[in-house]
Amino acid sequence: MQTRISKKFIHTPAGQTADRILRNCVHCGFCTATCPTYQILGDELDSPRGRIYLIKQLLEGTPATRKTRTHLDRCLTCRSCETTCPSGVEYAHLLDIGREIVTRQTTRPLHESLLRKLLLWALPNPTRFQTLIKLVGLFRFMLPGSIKSSIPETQTQASWPNTKHKRKILLLEGCVQPTLSPEINTATARLLDRIGIETVRVQQSCCGALAHHLTATRQSLATIKNNIDMWWPLIEQGVEAVASNASGCGVMVKDYGHLLADDTAYADKARTISSLCKDISEIILPENITSASIKTKVAFHAPCTLQHGQQLNGVVEQILQKAGFELVPFNDQHLCCGSAGTYSITQKRLSQQLLSNKLTKLLQNKPEMIATANIGCLLHLRSQSPVPVMHWVELLDSQLPVSKQ
Repeated sequence: MQTRISKKFIHTPAGQTADRILRNCVHCGFCTATCPTYQILGDELDSPRGRIYLIKQLLEGTPATRKTRTHLDRCLTCRSCETTCPSGVEYAHLLDIGREIVTRQTTRPLHESLLRKLLLWALPNPTRFQTLIKLVGLFRFMLPGSIKSSIPETQTQASWPNTKHKRKILLLEGCVQPTLSPEINTATARLLDRIGIETVRVQQSCCGALAHHLTATRQSLATIKNNIDMWWPLIEQGVEAVASNASGCGVMVKDYGHLLADDTAYADKARTISSLCKDISEIILPENITSASIKTKVAFHAPCTLQHGQQLNGVVEQILQKAGFELVPFNDQHLCCGSAGTYSITQKRLSQQLLSNKLTKLLQNKPEMIATANIGCLLHLRSQSPVPVMHWVELLDSQLPVSKQ
């Protein structure tokens, strides 16, 4: 793709990155075949190729409009297009640059701005979020069914294992997960304990993804730097990995090196942390798992952040099959469920359509339960699913012991 990046951008790190990414695009259109929003809306501007053209125009000096913002907002950042692209276009990084320009050049309606500010205030802060959920819970009986189904019941967290091991990992507990589904973290700690790995805990915090995808760049970078400062002493003490059981957090932390590449104070540490970051499936896969004939039929929904963002398609499936679960196939496994962080709140109509489509596919071969690897997907699927939805770590922990080597 030929580019004529304006002088305003071409000498900036973002402009140079965008120019490189744009030049890799060959207009082939393969991305349109796997784009969830294009499949629903049928508008070229709601496809990766169309959005790439919009971002190219911005970088070449065309002012951002409400229409531009609408089409960029509708993107799920599922990165299915990156998996499909034969030219290796780093679409997600380009989209971040485009959204940043749009944020600076346009003004959102008041209701959109207030919603985004509320999300940025409440969700990344575990204490605020827990308080908010408790308050909502007091009035749960008064809420309409459609709203009530979107607000999960809170759980009580079981005790963590306290065995000491030579091998240690730092587990990211997340910002909303400890309130909405704390058993995921506890189950993870128990599984790791059984294979001889100690789970090290730190203060609960957001990985920075929520602010990043809402183009609150300063807040996101401040969160990332705070995390690096908090985690670095443990890395110096020799933890073997910074692990996440939420694939959305994992893909974000693996991107720290890119996001802070131009920060002289943090670039090296960010690269180190990104290299140490692993999805929990990458840690468990090499371990000996006791085979069993469980006979439970499971449909595994691989979140976009796992299969496209982290390129770990098939890893969890291998673990569950080794453990003896029967994985049932379904069509369109590459398509997003519509959760996508805050997308289910900011783009509710599209999100619900994607959810309906995904559940239809997941249930086509009558699984007894659905498993997934990200808290957002889990809650989104659970809100409408007629069968139980669990994190795959909980499923494995509840039905199968893991033996030490």
